[in-house]
Amino acid sequence: MKMDRSILLRLWTLAWLTAIWVLLWGNVSAANILGGIAVGLLIMVLLPLPRVPVEGRIHVFSLVKLAVVFLYYAIESSVSVAWLAIRPKAPPVTGVLRCRIAIKSDLVLTLFVDAMNLVPGTMVLEIDRTRRLLYVHVLDMGTQKAVDGFYAYVRHLEKLFIAGFERDSDWKPSPLHYQEYEQYHGVLGDDPVEADSDAPRDDKKTDDKRKGDWS
Repeated sequence: MKMDRSILLRLWTLAWLTAIWVLLWGNVSAANILGGIAVGLLIMVLLPLPRVPVEGRIHVFSLVKLAVVFLYYAIESSVSVAWLAIRPKAPPVTGVLRCRIAIKSDLVLTLFVDAMNLVPGTMVLEIDRTRRLLYVHVLDMGTQKAVDGFYAYVRHLEKLFIAGFERDSDWKPSPLHYQEYEQYHGVLGDDPVEADSDAPRDDKKTDDKRKGDWS
């Protein structure tokens, strides 16, 4: 008999919580393992996390490409931040820039934000989920070249995340996806009425259509 996917997920969550409990105690013993199972069950029953739907598909080659490009950006940004710290000039001009993101899944959006936060010099301060807007603190925005470079980096990273997790051909929104956004009358994403059509999804049904203007 095939085990249900949700049961496997619960068992994995319980195993993970048990492992964390054992690591916290620093000693692998029967008592700590049993205690971890008990605490894990208590957390899962009393503090259940909301389900995060998986609405796309992982493409391994694109994921490897994303990892390589992310590593490059991380190294490049680390060198840039180090230079800004030691150069014999005034501190760089910092500020907050707004980015509209085409990623539709909350799960993939979370991964995207985590990746941006891991790159030195950028920090996501606020996320507007309904309009897919990110407000990002940028360390260096003293020149137009620096600002343009930041937006080019965001667009490139976004494109790689969509290719790795959210291609149009693989996009299968969960039943809750459109219900959550119907109240916003098409502020974001596909029109719920047209959700079953064969037309490609439109992430740009927004106020500015994102025609190169990310300011």
